[in-house]
Amino acid sequence: MFWYGHGAGGWGLFAMSVSMVVFWALLIAFGVLLYRSLARPGGDSGRVGGRPPDASPDRILAERFARGEIDEDEYRRRLSVLRDDTGGGPWAGRRRA
Repeated sequence: MFWYGHGAGGWGLFAMSVSMVVFWALLIAFGVLLYRSLARPGGDSGRVGGRPPDASPDRILAERFARGEIDEDEYRRRLSVLRDDTGGGPWAGRRRA
């Protein structure tokens, strides 16, 4: 009555071995990803737009000029507005802290 014996055949043994390796690989990968996400010191919560929170306006302007987003005339004009305390911008008349 039992034509194929009582154990798993060749393909059954192969499928069980492969599925065991895949299972443990997925379990280890999940553990590593969980550890990396929880062990991140502070994450990206302090960043705005991919920049560190201490980026000054001068530095941001210089980065934009270096990337080619603005030309030299616009860079110099905006830099002079940033460095001019008596400029006619939206903060004219206010004291800087």
